[in-house]
Amino acid sequence: MNGAPHLLLLLGGVACILVLATLIGQVLRARLDPQGTDPVIENLNARIAAWWGMVALLSVAFIAGRGGVILLFALLSFAALREFLSLTAKHAADHWSLAAGFFVILPLQYWLIWLDWYGLYSVFVPVYAFLLLPVVSALHGNTKHFLIRVAETQWALMICVFCISHVPALLTLQIPGFEGRNVMLIAWLIFVVQLSDVLQYVWGKLIGRRKVAPNLSPSKTWEGLVGGALSATLIGASLWWMTPFTLTQAAGMCLVITLMGFFGGLVMSAIKRDKGVKDWGHLIAGHGGFIDRLDSVIFAAPIFFHLTRYWYSAV
Repeated sequence: MNGAPHLLLLLGGVACILVLATLIGQVLRARLDPQGTDPVIENLNARIAAWWGMVALLSVAFIAGRGGVILLFALLSFAALREFLSLTAKHAADHWSLAAGFFVILPLQYWLIWLDWYGLYSVFVPVYAFLLLPVVSALHGNTKHFLIRVAETQWALMICVFCISHVPALLTLQIPGFEGRNVMLIAWLIFVVQLSDVLQYVWGKLIGRRKVAPNLSPSKTWEGLVGGALSATLIGASLWWMTPFTLTQAAGMCLVITLMGFFGGLVMSAIKRDKGVKDWGHLIAGHGGFIDRLDSVIFAAPIFFHLTRYWYSAV
């Protein structure tokens, strides 16, 4: 794989950052919280530990190649779909449509990506699943909260299957002069979006005053958004050599995906508030559920994929 040296360089850089973060977390615990009772420090160390696990998973998938990446994101889609649907209103009449979502639609979407069948995987969920799944529920004849039940299932499939699947779909793009390096696009996308999340939080804590949407996410401020997005854009643009973009194009892409990531987090927070929960799940210590970690990538991935395909792909 032509991008292997760059990928190893990136993974090494991320590992160094995590080592530094781990040392800082341990020093803070030793000096300020030897009894392990400070929730802020304990949450920080839990998040760092969780990041080690997530980076390890991504590293194994990247090294395994195309099949490993597609399999990893298929499993992440399954976990995210389970989290999403566990918070929705369902009836016995929906059991067959739910089973179809998990065991037919999800694997088919990723199989189509494996086949590189863009003409079908780009419309399979938003057209065919959108139209046919409600029929399965309707045939059972239960009309109580029918629209809500159907809409929640459709949203779950769009968010957890369709949008997430656009991350491994980046491997199918045929970009002249970038052959064999598409995995770098995935690494770059995830790194920039996740870095933006962290920097938005940091800037918000440092200078944040005006809340973007206080009822949805009190920690999200306009100052945090501007500072985090611009900081992540500068850092992401400096890594333009990982991508098929020029320095200016990389900066433009960074700005788009960081903004989409922010709005994705806002939308997913609105859904959580509507359901009366703080986190989507508790599978990742210090991070909540899979969707809590993927919410920014969920909204950024389809936009990034289609912009890259339209402007840079040969097909």
